[in-house]
Amino acid sequence: MIDDAQTSGTVLMVRPASFGFHAEAAQSNAFARASSDADFGDALREFDGTVEVLDNAGVEVLVFDDRADPAKPDAVFPNNWVSFHADGTMALYPMATAARRLERDPERLRALLESSGFEVRRIVDLSFHENHGHFLEGTGSLVLDRPQRRAFANISPRTDAVVIADFDERLDFSTLLFDARDRAGRPIYHTNVLLSLGTRFAILCTDAVTPEFREVLTDEIEATGRALIEVDYDQMRQFGCNVIELKGRNGPVIALSSAARRGFRRDQLRQLESFGELAEAAIPTIETIGGGSVRCMIADVHLPRVSPAP
Repeated sequence: MIDDAQTSGTVLMVRPASFGFHAEAAQSNAFARASSDADFGDALREFDGTVEVLDNAGVEVLVFDDRADPAKPDAVFPNNWVSFHADGTMALYPMATAARRLERDPERLRALLESSGFEVRRIVDLSFHENHGHFLEGTGSLVLDRPQRRAFANISPRTDAVVIADFDERLDFSTLLFDARDRAGRPIYHTNVLLSLGTRFAILCTDAVTPEFREVLTDEIEATGRALIEVDYDQMRQFGCNVIELKGRNGPVIALSSAARRGFRRDQLRQLESFGELAEAAIPTIETIGGGSVRCMIADVHLPRVSPAP
């Protein structure tokens, strides 16, 4: 079995060629809101600022440039259509909206990865499921415990049990399915806005998990030895769970947005800081209009490095 660490020191980010409110996607994403106060330039500056924050923390960032034609309003969120694994697998996912399916560009992406010294040994393409109305939006839908080969998934219009079963079989995972809802009773669109797993910690909006699944989920997380940081609905709405632990120059780095950081109580921040350096990015336009935060902008690269020639 290939050793798959929970965290990576390299990430893929997509520099958008367009950005905007995606009305069809917003039907299942209550975090996204149309706004007339921000434009593409704001989103681009926020993207570049996030890259700089990660680079300053010693995280290697591979920037993949989006193509302008056709326009893809959510291209800044690559973790929904691709994930990378320590055995050399690049997985592609079925997307719920037609506009987001245009984001998948595996051939050009593979060229970038291989030119950057990574080895793609196989591609597992699950995207055909979208032709049958079944969707699974990458590490938005699936929160992975990589060392344990375990995943957690909140069932929603974008996260389908049929595709999860296929993912589990092909990538040797087992997934705990559960139900989580917002205050209005709507399914929360992506699991990674209510749950994050680091190496030694987890952040969970426990109140959002329906009662019949709450104890099962929290017991399993705590059984891994992770410290559980529980946040409320308001903190989740500020993307407090949409964070990611990475490997930086001086040790663990926890990437999060300014909104997420502001939402934590002081004691929660102290606890989080005990697990890594906080790398904070201000991305209000991307969060408000796109309905996703820092974790959504990052596809963590766990691929093996190409062995040097003898």
